[in-house]
Amino acid sequence: MKIGTVKEIKRFEFRVGLTPDSVSCWLNHGHDVFVETEAGLGAGFEDSEYIEVGATIMEHASDVWQSSDMIVKVKEPLDTEFQYLRSDLILFTYLHLAANKALTEALLEAGTISFAYETIAEGKLLPCLKPMSEIAGRLSGIEGAKHLEKHEGGRGILVSGVPGAYAAQAVIIGAGIVGENALKMLVGLGAHVTILDINLDKLTYLDQIYGQKIQTLFSNETHIKSALKTADLVIGAVLLPGSKAPKLIKKSYYKFMKQGAVIVDVAIDQGGSTEVSHATYHDDPTYVVDGILHYAVANMPGSVPRTATEALNHATLKYGLRIADLGHIEAINKFDSIKLGLNTAHGDIHCQGVAEAFNMAYKKIS
Repeated sequence: MKIGTVKEIKRFEFRVGLTPDSVSCWLNHGHDVFVETEAGLGAGFEDSEYIEVGATIMEHASDVWQSSDMIVKVKEPLDTEFQYLRSDLILFTYLHLAANKALTEALLEAGTISFAYETIAEGKLLPCLKPMSEIAGRLSGIEGAKHLEKHEGGRGILVSGVPGAYAAQAVIIGAGIVGENALKMLVGLGAHVTILDINLDKLTYLDQIYGQKIQTLFSNETHIKSALKTADLVIGAVLLPGSKAPKLIKKSYYKFMKQGAVIVDVAIDQGGSTEVSHATYHDDPTYVVDGILHYAVANMPGSVPRTATEALNHATLKYGLRIADLGHIEAINKFDSIKLGLNTAHGDIHCQGVAEAFNMAYKKIS
């Protein structure tokens, strides 16, 4: 199979779909690999490194798209890339279709066979989403602490406090991979942290690890409202695989919150955790609503592209190889994880969460 990777064109996105090491693995499996020139430069990979392992460098993205049977990316295609979608193309990337109707419709119209990293599942684990969730969770603590500074628009609070002055009150909504990594970072930074989730087993686990360093709460409207009243920093970290994020942070709650409090909306890829959520970019990451500062960058790991690219390739490689080695039909039939990763094919939606988000027909693969 002919495999291609192109330079990401989303603003301030420096990751790349394939590292030279991954290219070597694809080639060892008998596939040809095409790489757009300078596709890996933002993550620190030179064209010469791809050439050394045997990839073919192409000058234009359009050449890679048109020459490839399967495109391996990081972020979803943008509207200028819709022209390259076609019925005999396999797309393997993050898609987050439940929050992107335009891309969903473009994939359906083109008949493209698309697999989303974020819906590939092994039991309850999302292995291709996990490394980026770990990075985004840790970054959420760092960015939240940074944006509490007054010149960034926050309340002017040092997240750790100092002797004689309060540390920041941080609230994490969702104790999954993002939330757990945000917790690790914020506890390390010295914040007072409350974490909410509906999974009591997970809250028990975190309580056993952190003890009196944190407060765990069952996630319901009463507890969320109560926690937000005292919060300096809020991390929105709830994920419903393949579906839109629930709007657990209501705009009506803002009148009870501290002016200059910061919300880091890690769920923004799936539509966001608040009723006023909209995606931002690294060069202009925040906006203010009713005195509350929102940080809502939709590709947070793109700010650490070397780390993120390597971690992503380690997670996605085996699934991509299964699709290419076996062909997508046999891979779907043989591996439940691949079946769950299929989002669209030949004009049909095969992800229930995406179908429900837009009230579209869902075609189950049997």
